[in-house]
Amino acid sequence: MKPIGHVRHDHSEVPRHWTISELEGELRIDETYLEALCDVEPGARIVVLFEFHQSPPFDPAEHQRQTPPHKDHPRGLFSICSPLRPNPIGLSVVEVLRVDGSTLTVRGIDMLDGTPILDIKPHVER
Repeated sequence: MKPIGHVRHDHSEVPRHWTISELEGELRIDETYLEALCDVEPGARIVVLFEFHQSPPFDPAEHQRQTPPHKDHPRGLFSICSPLRPNPIGLSVVEVLRVDGSTLTVRGIDMLDGTPILDIKPHVER
């Protein structure tokens, strides 16, 4: 996979999950994909798929059960949102505040500055 852009912000710390984040930042998308952003509008919620680019390598012998920071016991990996995964892919839902060319200003950042963005999809609720 090849990133379509990167997350940019100046926050020294970010929340561990988008559901508890009010932080703002930018999704700077490569100009190649400008036309693909034509219907993304302020007020929309979008799903951002990204790479956990600073996570250590996953070891199946050690990482299938992990203890989240807010729990007191290990949980199965596929029932938690740990960045330490077999395929280091993350998912966040953010609110679009502004669209300026290929830069989206968003609220709900839980990604590190410089995080590679793999894809953007609309957030559709049932």
